[in-house]
Amino acid sequence: MAVKAVGWARSFPMSHGVRAARQWTAAHLASLPWNAAAADTVHSVLLCVSELVTNAHLHAAGTAHLVLTWDGICLHVSVADADPRLPRADRTGPDATATSGRGLGIVTALADALDVHSCHGGKAITACFRPAGGPDPHRAEPCAG
Repeated sequence: MAVKAVGWARSFPMSHGVRAARQWTAAHLASLPWNAAAADTVHSVLLCVSELVTNAHLHAAGTAHLVLTWDGICLHVSVADADPRLPRADRTGPDATATSGRGLGIVTALADALDVHSCHGGKAITACFRPAGGPDPHRAEPCAG
């Protein structure tokens, strides 16, 4: 069986902000067949887009490149930026009084799968979301970033 995927890509300079990325993502999610039946997934995707685009703007101080791909099993949300430094896994988490440092932890908690890798002199973080009732991406055919 051939896999048919749909996808969208857009760059968000710092001047356009996180709100524009969320709105753009919400408009594309509305076109997917599971959108109305999987409100929790939609909300998780939108929150993760906010976190990943914010991180790209803060750490790379530049444009965030957002790609959404629906492959029939998972929605892949990938944000790339020009900063080659990969995020560090902080096992202790941020200090309770810290005002930042929780974004990637939030994405990890909400996504079904997460991949961080170097690409084109920068990095890309890809989160995979499986709408409720779909196949488990951690079984035989995991989500590929």
